[in-house]
Amino acid sequence: MFNALVVEKTEDGKTSASVRQISEDQLPEGDVTVAVDYSTVNYKDGLCIGPGGGLVRNYPHVPGIDLAGTVAASEDARYKPGDKVVLTGWRVGEVHWGGYAQKARVKADWLVPLPAGLDTRAAMAVGTAGFTAMLAVMALEDHGIKDGPVLVTGAAGGVGSVATAILANLGHEVAAVTGRPETADYLKGLGASRIVARDEINETVKRPLEAETWGGCVDAVGGEMLARVLGQMQYGASVAAVGLAGGAGLPATVIPFLLRGVNLLGIDSVMQPYANRLRAWERIARDLPLDKLEAMIQPATLADLPDLGRGILKGQVRGRVVVDVNA
Repeated sequence: MFNALVVEKTEDGKTSASVRQISEDQLPEGDVTVAVDYSTVNYKDGLCIGPGGGLVRNYPHVPGIDLAGTVAASEDARYKPGDKVVLTGWRVGEVHWGGYAQKARVKADWLVPLPAGLDTRAAMAVGTAGFTAMLAVMALEDHGIKDGPVLVTGAAGGVGSVATAILANLGHEVAAVTGRPETADYLKGLGASRIVARDEINETVKRPLEAETWGGCVDAVGGEMLARVLGQMQYGASVAAVGLAGGAGLPATVIPFLLRGVNLLGIDSVMQPYANRLRAWERIARDLPLDKLEAMIQPATLADLPDLGRGILKGQVRGRVVVDVNA
């Protein structure tokens, strides 16, 4: 028997989450069993711990959209007991039981070997949010980051925090957008050279184009902010869109695309091919300053997760929550 955060749903649709003991034979099908060390808390996790957000199909359910740990048993030749692995995406923690348990059984295709230079705790300090941030930075690089500041919206969140640290470490001037003034010192500690108040940029303007300001952008907000940012991009610059905290709508025109050649790059971290996952994790081990991770980390246990799930849905969680499932 081992501990897991189990979400139950009553007949009238109400959900509740609590730490319970479950047995290995209750785990879903898969060809690799992982002894989990750490997981994290992401927006999707908040939904799955609580009302589900349409993501969870069956109850009882174990959330946790990412995990890092040690292979305990494997029916796949690519992995053997003792291997350190990391998992993000593939709808684990949504459709498939996830990382909020001391053991997980998953498909081998979903795993990535932990790269040299990262232990399991550091891997989950990065987690899904950091993996997504690295994919966004790679996409901007593939399309050419222009001279001048790179904008990061939602900078104090999980994706924004890691994107800020990576971009600054790569030598870019980073302008960090936040609606929480108290996070300014935190963001400067990650390498941001300029703090942009959310109110300065979070409104739609009538002009489809403004002054060419940003050489690139990692956008975790979407909505009106993304529409505004598109009109401020330099000629040929790119925006990597990774989130929709500000809404799924995009009240924009096509003018920035037609007159400035702006690129809007969609970033999906869930179904990324293996080769690109491996490339991203190797880049994380190389280009993310690990000393900056400590400033992002908020430690947590399985018992903390119900409160943290509610908090992240309200925008009250900063940086990276690292869940020690064995604490």
